[in-house]
Amino acid sequence: MIKTILYFHGFASSSDSNKAIIFKEYISSLDKDIKVIIPDLNNNFKYAVEEIKKLIDINEKPIAFIGSSLGGYYAAYFSSLHNSKAVLINPATPPLKGFDIHLGKNENYSTGEKFTLSKADMNFIRSISFKSFQNQENTLVLVESGDEVLDYIDAYSYFKGSDIDIFFGGNHSYESLEKNLRKIKFFLEI
Repeated sequence: MIKTILYFHGFASSSDSNKAIIFKEYISSLDKDIKVIIPDLNNNFKYAVEEIKKLIDINEKPIAFIGSSLGGYYAAYFSSLHNSKAVLINPATPPLKGFDIHLGKNENYSTGEKFTLSKADMNFIRSISFKSFQNQENTLVLVESGDEVLDYIDAYSYFKGSDIDIFFGGNHSYESLEKNLRKIKFFLEI
């Protein structure tokens, strides 16, 4: 049985995201002995990856990964490395098509922290992916066709062979989360 769930928020966001809070409250309501960790990932991709590696090292196994948007990108990568279950919500997919609009100065939507992304940062984040995804049997992908930031067809194509749930409509915030909490629970076998 899963002992730890690592939930990764999206780009320039924080652990205070609505999806993260809803998910953590739901898992808590199940009265299971599962630790849900929602770190405030560093806006610098290299530091964020190092933080995730440390969290994996210090927490009880088995670990499941959940991520939204860029957090889904991280969750897909680390679940593949560790052959773990993953739930990806409107995930970013390699090669992060369109992500270059974030080159230069940015601001974290949640914390107000200002940060800069360089070409080297983009090259690094693109380097931590697999040309073709290899963890289909352990992956649930939840997408909404109305996502105004990421094209759900990219997720469908990249994660082909995974359990993919497409809700027609919605947006990048993933309006269908509460309707899919039980599906996530059953997929993670908790």
